[in-house]
Amino acid sequence: MSVRAFDEMNGTSERCRDPYRKLADWLSGIPDDLLDQRLSEAELLFRRIGITFAVYGDTRSEERIIPFDVIPRILTGSEWGRLANGLEQRVKAINAFLTDVYGNQEIIKAGIMPPELIFANPAFRPEMMGRKVRGNVWVPISGIDIVRIDAETFYVLEDNARTPSGVSYMLEDREVMMRLFPELFARYHVRPVENYPEELLATLQSIAPESAPSEPTIALMTPGPYNSAFYEHSFLADKLGVELVEGRDLIVRDDHVYMRTTEGLQQVDVLYRRVDDDFLDPLTFRPDSALGVAGLMSAYEAGNVSLANAVGTGIADDKAIYSYMPEILKFYLGEEPILKNVPTHRCREPETLAYVLDNLDSLVVKEVHGSGGYGMLIGPAADSAARAEFAAKLKAEPDNFIAQPTLALSTCPTCVESGLAPRHVDLRPFVLTGTDKVRIVPGGLTRVALNEGSLVVNSSQGGGTKDTWVVND
Repeated sequence: MSVRAFDEMNGTSERCRDPYRKLADWLSGIPDDLLDQRLSEAELLFRRIGITFAVYGDTRSEERIIPFDVIPRILTGSEWGRLANGLEQRVKAINAFLTDVYGNQEIIKAGIMPPELIFANPAFRPEMMGRKVRGNVWVPISGIDIVRIDAETFYVLEDNARTPSGVSYMLEDREVMMRLFPELFARYHVRPVENYPEELLATLQSIAPESAPSEPTIALMTPGPYNSAFYEHSFLADKLGVELVEGRDLIVRDDHVYMRTTEGLQQVDVLYRRVDDDFLDPLTFRPDSALGVAGLMSAYEAGNVSLANAVGTGIADDKAIYSYMPEILKFYLGEEPILKNVPTHRCREPETLAYVLDNLDSLVVKEVHGSGGYGMLIGPAADSAARAEFAAKLKAEPDNFIAQPTLALSTCPTCVESGLAPRHVDLRPFVLTGTDKVRIVPGGLTRVALNEGSLVVNSSQGGGTKDTWVVND
């Protein structure tokens, strides 16, 4: 499928855009084989460091290296300024929404959101009704996926408020680029992302229980080495200087959480958990979970431990909820969105469903709870049989799907076998919300669809990553 798109280096013409001119000049002066050499060096570095991820259900390889492209994606300071303002506004609204949904539910009483969209949602946790979280910060760590359409227009593609991943690749991509291309960095003033661990640590400290000491004890809770993102868990624990723990390393006594250490039990004040709600506590959620800690929710509800992110935040990831974000922003903040949604059709509405069924050849259809590029139909790229199969799913479970127009995601020059060629990209900036302030490092994880014409950037579907540079105007 070929989609005409805005090229971030050349715009809609062959004239190089300002932020890329120094890069273009550098590219014109390097030997023909330099990029291939640096790509090989980058792969060797990633293998030595051990940066891997796993794809569940893939028997070909348990661990893979995410493909890395050595051509950076460049944003100007003014472009980033607009993005940062929009991201902070959006996450503020998400936290207000979650506070309300698990509190007075004013948005439902006002008739803005249908109650069944909340109460029938599998990510809704009734156990959290009436529960307070420190400073009403439900989502200390969020990853908001952004796509660019033209020189001025950025859309939010989806919100990740549960356990967003990928920040380790942002940090490692920058480190590798600085080692391989010091001469290119010398041409730009690239804003740093290396302080992300310090910002994350400050955010986690800010949400500790009021009873916690001035230097609260923080631990990162992982499902274990068989999880697809285990590399990131161990990487972040190391960078933060905190213990990496599994459920079996923790115990709850008298509504307090302790971790086992060589010096005995140590109380934990904040758990940065990378374990899904269902598996956190077998006494509250799935009784067959071997990943969680019996009694964790009792300690949490007693206010003796903080969780990042809070239990129940997954409802904000729902793509049907996403479609209400303009109304959510208006209701809680009284503001119009700085970053707009992609126009979204709710298949749960009969008239909309009829429109979607009639236009499957031009739409992207997604499961409301889907992620990783799975469970979706890209209409223009699908054959008639695939569209017919999806039409049957839509008719059977319309509430389970939304549809969006096929966007021409922007492209960036990317190293491929034939040389440099445009490939579609998106951007996942990471927003840290503490009880004191919002922190956003300038940049994020740029994901690139390496297959020609593909719009699917997810690593599990063959996508790669790029370093993201925010440079002074």
